[in-house]
Amino acid sequence: MTASTISPVAPMRHIPAWRMTITDARTMTWRNLRAMTRVPEVIVFSTIQPIIFVLTFRYVFGGSVNVGPVEYVDFLMPGIFVQTVAFGAMNTAIGLSEDLSKGLIERFRSLPMARSAVMTGRTIADMVRNLGVVILMVIVGFLVGFEIHGTWAAFGFSILLLLAFGFAMSWVFALVALSVRNAEAAQAASFPILAILVFASNAFVPAFNMPGWLQAYNKVNPVSIVVNAVRALCLGVDATEYVIKALIAIAVMLAIFVPLCVNRYRRAV
Repeated sequence: MTASTISPVAPMRHIPAWRMTITDARTMTWRNLRAMTRVPEVIVFSTIQPIIFVLTFRYVFGGSVNVGPVEYVDFLMPGIFVQTVAFGAMNTAIGLSEDLSKGLIERFRSLPMARSAVMTGRTIADMVRNLGVVILMVIVGFLVGFEIHGTWAAFGFSILLLLAFGFAMSWVFALVALSVRNAEAAQAASFPILAILVFASNAFVPAFNMPGWLQAYNKVNPVSIVVNAVRALCLGVDATEYVIKALIAIAVMLAIFVPLCVNRYRRAV
């Protein structure tokens, strides 16, 4: 009788928490990007709305808005860029709510993965989608007469600033999704928030034409703060103060809403 040899089981390697968080977030990002390609209608219709805004404000309202010595199209397009990434954040709420309603989040929670990976992957995937939509809107802007008066380096930095703001906004609406758990309710809850932030901002008209109380609101409205920075970078004026304020606003939004989302995810799901 021969004795059988049993190979010892190799001990499991301990993976640092930070590395597992990055790996899991990358996996979830890829999963969400692939899901977007299966529903191209979402990307198509998310670009139609800002194009309609461009054409409407450029050719219908543009002649009646006083923006001083600047061409209205050059004043308008930075606001359209910010509006595009802000409204794109609504897709974060809708997509996350759909995952909740389908029970996918419960399945993810049963896996040995970082708790923040689900939302991080969703927000990063939406940031990638925002990049594509913003590039399209830049092309549309050039077609309707938009010009870059600053350097191309400054304009490139304004795109990065837009993506960072869209990323921060996605965390805001991820919290909305975790609070309502229904795609229809998430969309219904998101629009009033966006309306207050975007349509009451200086994205389409200058703040000096607004009532005093609305001008005061625009000084703390993150949309207006980012619009000022992007607009200054595109117009070629000194943008240092505006960029610093925009970066602070983005950092504050992330510092508030990322922990709230992770905590809500742990408790509510």
